[in-house]
Amino acid sequence: MSVEISPIRILAVDDHPLTRQGIARLIRIQPDMILAGEACDGREAIQQFRIHHPDVTLMDLQMPEMNGLDALIAIRNEYPGAKVIVLTTYTGDVQILRALKAGAQAYLLKNTLHEELLKTIRAVNAGKKVLSPEVSHEVATHATDDSLTPAEISVLRLIAAGNANKQIADQLSVTEETVKSRVKSILSKLGANDRTHAATIGLKRGIIEL
Repeated sequence: MSVEISPIRILAVDDHPLTRQGIARLIRIQPDMILAGEACDGREAIQQFRIHHPDVTLMDLQMPEMNGLDALIAIRNEYPGAKVIVLTTYTGDVQILRALKAGAQAYLLKNTLHEELLKTIRAVNAGKKVLSPEVSHEVATHATDDSLTPAEISVLRLIAAGNANKQIADQLSVTEETVKSRVKSILSKLGANDRTHAATIGLKRGIIEL
């Protein structure tokens, strides 16, 4: 007697309708998968997860209302067994590590070939963890870098917002000399040429967001 295997039930979370439509078309032609639900932001993702209890969730990171990382954390807190694949355009190593620490089983880029995405869905559903080659390379590249302290991240965030040292000092209630010291440390740790370069690196790696 043959045992009928239930299809993998998938929740697609992305704020771009075209991306969700593309995922829906891809899944529709897979005999072992079904699209259980869709969501356009993190809050809706949590609601849809509660309704559908999908086997695998495809989660974008940058979304309005609530981002994908916060939604991932909320879902995993409520459902520790939830299997989530981050599917994003962001390759920053800090962003990647945050997602993995939050419980993501896989981290893929949106330019991933359809075949690789389908393989990853099946692998994650089977309990495996997956990182695309580009993502693994990005994490390995910065594995030995010195991390910025929370205080340095606060300064970097204000630099990226266009603040001068005096403005940063006023906002953080520290001396201008303290800010200068932190900026010097930031430039050294990030290997940046100047403040603008540091802000660019910080955004690219996911250390800060605008």
